Amino acid sequence: QLHLTMSEKNELTKSLETVQKELHEKESEMKREISEYKDRLLQAEKEHQDALTEAKRKNEVEIEACQDKMNSLEHFISSQKLEIEHLKSNKEELNNSLKEANQTLEELLKTKVR
Repeated sequence: QLHLTMSEKNELTKSLETVQKELHEKESEMKREISEYKDRLLQAEKEHQDALTEAKRKNEVEIEACQDKMNSLEHFISSQKLEIEHLKSNKEELNNSLKEANQTLEELLKTKVR
């Protein structure tokens, strides 16, 4: 009976050792997988951050170009407004000159008719 019990104990011990060894191997495998996933996550985060940085840089360049274009257009509009004012002034001067010329013509015609 004792021999049988000892034999069973030995078998159970071997079985327990086998199970512990398998568990240890499984734990090592899981730790390695976790480490790989962490590395991949860090790499993905780095790539994401790099992409965000690049997108931000491109947006800043584009914003600056748009601001330059807007400033240029504002300057153009301002110069066009000045040109319009100048043309209005010239038109007014020409209208006044035309009125004076018409008055002179009328006076000359009246003089000629007399």
